[in-house]
Amino acid sequence: MSDQSIESPGRRTVEQDRPELQKAVQEFVDAGFGGLELRLHDEHGEWVGTAGIREIGQTEQPPVDGRFRVGSVTKTFVSTIALQLVAEGKLELDGPVAGHLPRFDLDPRITLRMLLNHTSGLFNYTGEYYPDGTVVMGLPATGKDWADNRLKGYAPDELVEFALGKPARFEPGAEWSYSNTNYTVAALVVEAVTDHSLSEELRNRIVEPLGLTGTIEPGDRTDIPGPHSHGYFRYQDGEEWKVVDVTEQNPSLLFAAGSMISTTRDLHLFASALQGGKLIPADLLAEMRKPEPMSGPLNYGLGLFTQDVGGQTLYHHNGSAPGGYGALMYSTPDGSKTLTAAITMADADVNLLEIFPPALDRLVHTVFNA
Repeated sequence: MSDQSIESPGRRTVEQDRPELQKAVQEFVDAGFGGLELRLHDEHGEWVGTAGIREIGQTEQPPVDGRFRVGSVTKTFVSTIALQLVAEGKLELDGPVAGHLPRFDLDPRITLRMLLNHTSGLFNYTGEYYPDGTVVMGLPATGKDWADNRLKGYAPDELVEFALGKPARFEPGAEWSYSNTNYTVAALVVEAVTDHSLSEELRNRIVEPLGLTGTIEPGDRTDIPGPHSHGYFRYQDGEEWKVVDVTEQNPSLLFAAGSMISTTRDLHLFASALQGGKLIPADLLAEMRKPEPMSGPLNYGLGLFTQDVGGQTLYHHNGSAPGGYGALMYSTPDGSKTLTAAITMADADVNLLEIFPPALDRLVHTVFNA
């Protein structure tokens, strides 16, 4: 377990003895995950702890502030950029988006808000799972199918065309359903109105202004540059269960929906700046936080979840790559207290869907009720 002093821009914190946090980090790994790096900023300063391993067969712990795949945390970055363009008058939150992307046959009723809050009805290109148990397969995104094709690259337009080739899940604005397609389309709208790539807009609007040092939109780059932990994926191949190292994978499958690479430090700086009102105007931050009623208990706004923990309101978006990595990003409303974490999977014979929710609940309650 590591517990150490970290320097941040403008402040230095002394080493802290936070045994309750050390215990929470270790419990997460003991539940069956490969490794965890937790970063906490609060009134006591900054604390960073790690547990687990960096690579199977080795004893080294995960690197402090190593890079990792942040999955759907990407959506909060994309939503922030889109809302900045709304603030600049280049996009309308409740205006149709089809005119910005005439190469697609988008329903003219779909607005930017519908993309950002998942009410567009666009088919999810990684597959749709309906309440009655019906499954409509999408592009390879899980199981042996994904493992065998994890280096395959996709153009963003290819993802959208695939989704548009499937029936819409519902009429625009009629229901709520989480769809990666929404954010790929939103990013293409951003590129259309700025005449810049999403990577350029990310760098110019967020990375450089906030001094982020490990955050990139990697395109179809399959490796993770710089220090990082390995991620593993367990899947069934016939009667046999296999575990493969999936550190190298092609993130273009989830362009703008789950493709980014970052660090826990960068996620802290971003979450704190966003909730502290430094990235978008107050009125648009309020729109971002406002839960879409049809999202039910998930309380999903515009690329942001709202959660009550012990009477405290938290804003968050977590994420996972198709295999190997997970990310946590939580903040109080003023950005003064944040929890960010990098999670890696291992070769444990466990059901992650069963062990993750209780492990996460214990961790978040320990941090925010301390």
